[in-house]
Formats: sequence, C-alpha cells, structure tokens
Amino acid sequence: MKTVQDFDFKNKKALIRVDFNVPLDEQFQVTDSTRIEAAKPTIDAILAQGGSVILMSHLGRPKGVEAKYSLQHIVHITSEILGVPVQFASNCVGEVAQEAAQNLLAGSVLILENLRFHPEEEAGDVAFAKELASLGDIYVNDAFGTAHRAHASTTIIAQFFPEHKCFGLLLAKEIESLNKVLKNSEKPVTAVLGGSKVSSKITVIENILDKVDHMIIGGGMTFTFVKALGGKIGNSICEDDKQDLALEILRLAKEKGVQIHLPVDVVAADAFANDAQTQVVDVNSIPDGWQGLDAGPKSLDLFKEVIMESKTILWNGPLGVFELENFANGTITLGNYIAEATAKGAFSLVGGGDSVAAVKQFGLEHKVSYVSTGGGAMLEMLEGRVLPGIAAILE
Repeated sequence: MKTVQDFDFKNKKALIRVDFNVPLDEQFQVTDSTRIEAAKPTIDAILAQGGSVILMSHLGRPKGVEAKYSLQHIVHITSEILGVPVQFASNCVGEVAQEAAQNLLAGSVLILENLRFHPEEEAGDVAFAKELASLGDIYVNDAFGTAHRAHASTTIIAQFFPEHKCFGLLLAKEIESLNKVLKNSEKPVTAVLGGSKVSSKITVIENILDKVDHMIIGGGMTFTFVKALGGKIGNSICEDDKQDLALEILRLAKEKGVQIHLPVDVVAADAFANDAQTQVVDVNSIPDGWQGLDAGPKSLDLFKEVIMESKTILWNGPLGVFELENFANGTITLGNYIAEATAKGAFSLVGGGDSVAAVKQFGLEHKVSYVSTGGGAMLEMLEGRVLPGIAAILE
C-alpha cells in the first residue's frame, strides 16, 4: 500500500483529493473543521519535502454552479489550520485552473473550486478526469468519505498516474484501522450495532458474523428482533417486514458461534419527546402507547461485561435517541465503557454518522483508538465491498 511516504515530492505538484465537505452556517462560516484538520498531516508531509499542493474537493450537492457551495468559503479556515497562505482557483478545470497550477511555487497550497459544479465529476467522465490529472505530477487520494464513489476525481483519475499515485495518511489510516477489525483483529472481537433500522445494517451484520465473537444490538433495531422473538414492544419503532430476517440473523449467529446480546430492559416513554413520562421496563413487555427510547440499566450492566472482556471493538450506531438529553444515557455510558476498555489496551474503532456525532458531543473522540471520517465508505468496507477509490490506487 503506497502512501505519501513512498514518494519524493521535492519540486513536484501533489494533486490531492480531500474530503472538505464541511458544514457551513448561514454566514458561510465552517461549523466543524474536523475533515480539514484530518487532511493536515498529509499536506504537511508534502510541503515539508518541498512539494506544492493542489486540493480538490466537493461541497454539498450543488445543481450546477451555486455560490453557496463555493469552496472559496473554506479558504480562510484552511489557511488557518495549515498555517500557510492558501490560494484559490475559481474553477477546477480550464484556463483558470491550468494557470493557477502552473504558477504554483514549491511550498504553496491551492484549492480548486467545487468539483461537483461539473456534472462530469459524479458521472465519472474520463475526459474531465484527464483534465484534472493534467494539473499535478503525483495523485494522492486522502478522501475516505468518497472512496466508495467511482467519481472522476476519486477513481477515474488514477489511470493517468500509473506509477505516481498513492494514499494520503488519513486514507491509509482508515484502511489500516478497518483491517484491524476485519482481518487482523485480536480476539475477543465485539461489534456494537445501533441505530434505527435492521435493513440499513443487514449486509454489515452478514459480513462481520464470521469475524466477531460478540454482537451487541441496540437502538431502534432492537425492537424488530424483540417482536420477532414474541415480545411486546408497545409503540416502539419496528420494521415488521424484517422480522424473518432478524430470526435468520439469530440463527446464523448461533451456527457461527457468535453471541448476540440484545437489551433486556429499556427506558420507555409515552411520547417521542424529551419531556415525556418515562419508566424502565422489561424489553419484552413494553406497555401499549409507550416506546423504548434508550437502553435500560440492566442492559448496560450486561454490555459492560462484554465490552470489558473485548480486545477489539467496533461501534456503529447509538443505543438510544441520544439527541434528546433524557435518552442519551445509554449511548454515553456505552461510550465510557469503550473508552475504559481502550485505556486497558483494547483497539476501538468508531464509525458511522451518529456514533461519530455522539463521541464528539460527549468528549470521547480522544479516548477511543480511531474515529472514522467516512460513514458510507466505512459501512461498505464492513459489508465486504471493494471501494473503487481504494482499488484505483492499488491497481
């Protein structure tokens, strides 16, 4: 696996695909710069060698050229984070981009305008990819968040750099961390899968059953399993058409010697609201009109036992509706258990939008081994798929 450490960038232009798809407020100020900070080690390494850097990214889902999605909005904060002046090209191809790239001096950084202002980007257009490729000497993919898309800048472009393409340090770390769970894990391995739907996690579950010893199932998808097993779930969220699938997962897990851990009690509420009436009830007997919104205390004790004995932990999805303060306890407590297990030497990987939001919100991101930056890409890797952006560099 070639990374930026395998190339000499002196007097070379590195064309880097980054994922700077960051949230902006109404004044177009960046509200979370994590993704920009995550790319800094790769950029620093190239600049330190005397190379220059051309950054390509998308922002949002523009329909053609839309000023609100211009990458010009992030130039200032990128400059602050990198500690160097950052130049901006008002297009990613054409004369403007060519001129800006040609005039770029060693040690300088240039951001190109939003790739998705051109429909050719998402279409994986070869001519567009070739035009982008003409701007740099070495292609670096450091965008894990888009590695599962066969877009011009993430996948198609690599063919124009047969000998001069590599992974950035962030993308290399993502691959290494996922492989630590999927291929080189120290046992026992525990996967914690939360969130509301079984349907969105089914292929992940099927793929990782061969790789884990324990699987903790929490969040809304708990109730599809509980109902399938004959429990009363009141008004809790449930995918009725996935009950047979839930039973099949339990059967497969048993066959493979994987222990599945479902909550045994839940915090139930009489409405989906933070100020609702609540009670702790057995997961199999939730009263009519009530819905389970968080894991209960007995469940958390059971989960703690499993987590503390684990050497490798994958966490994807919350245990409850953590956006509502009164139903965040399960997710926070689980996060603290994982942090404690990590401190004792376990390897922990957290990924998927909601779990990442939770570890950040509750100050746990530096207490786990690795927080993945790509939700969809991480799920596809967990499903056992080969991501086109990764395959293109390895070819």
